[in-house]
Amino acid sequence: MARGRRFLSENSLSVFFFVLFALTVVGQSFAGWLKFNDEQTVHGEPTVSFARFIGSSGFGADLLENWQSEWLQFWVFALATVWLIQKGSNESKTPEDAGLEDDEKQQVGQFAVEDSPRWARVKDWRLHLYSNSFVIVMGVVFLATWIAQSFAAWTVYNDEQRTHEQPSVSWSQYFASSDFWERSLQNWQSEFLAVGTMVVFTIYLRQRGSPESKPVGAPHHETASSG
Repeated sequence: MARGRRFLSENSLSVFFFVLFALTVVGQSFAGWLKFNDEQTVHGEPTVSFARFIGSSGFGADLLENWQSEWLQFWVFALATVWLIQKGSNESKTPEDAGLEDDEKQQVGQFAVEDSPRWARVKDWRLHLYSNSFVIVMGVVFLATWIAQSFAAWTVYNDEQRTHEQPSVSWSQYFASSDFWERSLQNWQSEFLAVGTMVVFTIYLRQRGSPESKPVGAPHHETASSG
């Protein structure tokens, strides 16, 4: 019991968000299922079971649309914050730290500390790979979910085409279509707006005790500080 409580205490932030994720996915699935069956009834079509709905391309496309845009947001943000600066923002490095930074500040190679990861201690391809592992994984997950979304949405699109007695299209045709890009861009623009406003809000607004905010009394021009 003590070990379990300690685990929850030390990992409460990630546990909290993963629980919220699970609850909202379940909520979305039930709401989507009820909406789908309501539409089926209105059009005189048969309803489907919950299991069939959550295994459908329509549900998958809706889910993956949001996932891929979130991964894109973090991927782009991680890359942009290496070199780009926002004076006064908690989400930015100070101007003098712009770029990849030297080995001493990054604690790699000869400057690694006792508990540094093994690949931070070497000076070959492993260090380069590990130094960029966050962006690499984020990029791979984004591309994987984006491509998966395109296939799910393609299936939905062709189902609608057949319903209206219109010809089906190939995946490449769908990928180049306005329907696919409208689906993608409507999510991307909201993610970029959210990140941009967060960067600016942290210049002037505070949340006491949060590392996403500067200390309450910190000057507006202070950059890269954490409360």
